[in-house]
Amino acid sequence: MPATRFIIALTTLGILAGAASAQPDPRGQPEAAGPVVAREAVTTHKEMIITAHPLATRAGAAILAEGGSAVDAMIAAQLVLNLVEPQSSGIGGGAFLLHHDADSGRTRAYDGRETAPMAAGEGLFLDETGEPMAFGEALVGGRAVGTPGLVRLLETAHDAHGILPWERLFAPAIALAREGFPVSARLAGLLARDETLVRDPAASAVFHPEGRPLREGEILRNPALSTTLETIAQEGADAFYEGEIAMEIVASVQEHPDNPGLLTAQDLAAYAVEIREPVCFAFRRFDVCGMGPPSSGALAVGQILGLMEHFDLAGLDPNGADMVHLFAEASKLAFADRALYVADTDHVSVPVSGMLDPGYLTARAQIIDRNRAVEDVTAGNPPWRDARLQAPQDQPERRGTTHLSIIDAAGNVVSMTSTIESGFGARIMAAGFLLNNELTDFSFRPDMDGRPVANRVEPGKRPRSSMAPTIVFDEDGAPVYVTGSPGGARIIHYVARNLIARLAQDMDPQEAAELPHFGSFGTMLDLERETPLEALVPLLEARGHAIRIVDMTSGVHAVAITEEGFAAGVDPRREGVAEGR
Repeated sequence: MPATRFIIALTTLGILAGAASAQPDPRGQPEAAGPVVAREAVTTHKEMIITAHPLATRAGAAILAEGGSAVDAMIAAQLVLNLVEPQSSGIGGGAFLLHHDADSGRTRAYDGRETAPMAAGEGLFLDETGEPMAFGEALVGGRAVGTPGLVRLLETAHDAHGILPWERLFAPAIALAREGFPVSARLAGLLARDETLVRDPAASAVFHPEGRPLREGEILRNPALSTTLETIAQEGADAFYEGEIAMEIVASVQEHPDNPGLLTAQDLAAYAVEIREPVCFAFRRFDVCGMGPPSSGALAVGQILGLMEHFDLAGLDPNGADMVHLFAEASKLAFADRALYVADTDHVSVPVSGMLDPGYLTARAQIIDRNRAVEDVTAGNPPWRDARLQAPQDQPERRGTTHLSIIDAAGNVVSMTSTIESGFGARIMAAGFLLNNELTDFSFRPDMDGRPVANRVEPGKRPRSSMAPTIVFDEDGAPVYVTGSPGGARIIHYVARNLIARLAQDMDPQEAAELPHFGSFGTMLDLERETPLEALVPLLEARGHAIRIVDMTSGVHAVAITEEGFAAGVDPRREGVAEGR
């Protein structure tokens, strides 16, 4: 198809046309892009959408301009992300959606997390000697594939909150999959570094069509995905969970030549979205709401904020040694509790209220020494915990995630984080989309020293996550801030850092999204590479921290709701874009 005709076709669909806004180079940045480059702030007055790719944002913005709801825009954008950002999310994975309904004032949490096959047991990731498999051995192939939840979540949310016809929302992604789109620098870089996709014939045909990875600017086409999306658009989510698409998924999983899995047609047919109450906590004068178990997002973020509130946050230099030290110490405490207590509440008792209890957090805050890093941090004893003895899990998630923040003209709000787990998931493709490796988010060890790990593998269980879609409300219950990020277990650090910057240090959203990152999982203190934080190393080492300098490719997408309109915070580390009217 000639380039001019390609652009006209996409403009007709509303993908390349739309409201003017300050846009970055749509080619984006590679995964390790170097120093963070400031973005021009984007403000709108009627509606706002931020996604991880310009084409996805444009598709969602076009839906909003047609009078679609925030959920409508989310669906259109997520389906495009499946195509243009395949390493991060898609219909072969799952998602957590936080939705605020402006008319009713109600906020709901939609759990579209993947589930373990009913045939999966505690030994799923143990080798013949009873020891945990290496992560790389478990990752590639069918063993780690959980029942995908995203398609059922999209339909469930649309039934409750959609305005435009279901079929209309699929049109942008179908056209792009059929006609193709230019590969971004970030996707090209990730394809060049991945050596496993080529082993899967279906994936290789899409990403290595000439026997090598696609390069930046080359056109990626995925006709199989176009056909799949057309089928789901016409027949609904049942067409994904039953019939030919489901058969392709099961065959790809069970017939993998090196690492077959246990997913069955019955697992797919039985999948259901869980509608849960959000986990909310007070911070300053705000009510912060997020996703509870099986996600640890709201709990760990809430604990970090609750612990940090015992210090003068407004008076701290956001990038100073005191801020980094206190944040790291609060993170250690939160991750210790997370490792011991958090898992799928349909299978394990989790002390949700106890972990966020102000008295408990006040007691835990006394552990933090302002001048010295505390060693050997262990989990606390929150109120209302299960009396059973459990063992902690120390196994962070990988980074294959994406985040969308959306507000429509009626004031409805969507904060959704979706994932296929590691970049490119399980590296196997079915019916044009990559399948997740989400089961590797379970603890490979089912027990330690005779004590069960809360997040062990069990039939039908949802693996623990760190995804933290968040909506913040003022004293009157009105939404004032929407945020979230991709990034595996580091999501918790990214979102907590962003909330402190906005709510306690009064930063504008764009400034907050550009802040350098830091955090700790319990031992090392991680500082973001090529940022001013590296100058703090001597000061932090003097306080007893063991320092690690790492890349932190967050993707914070935040929207502040003010009397003047909407202000976006778009993370410059990825290729995200904000648009609206």
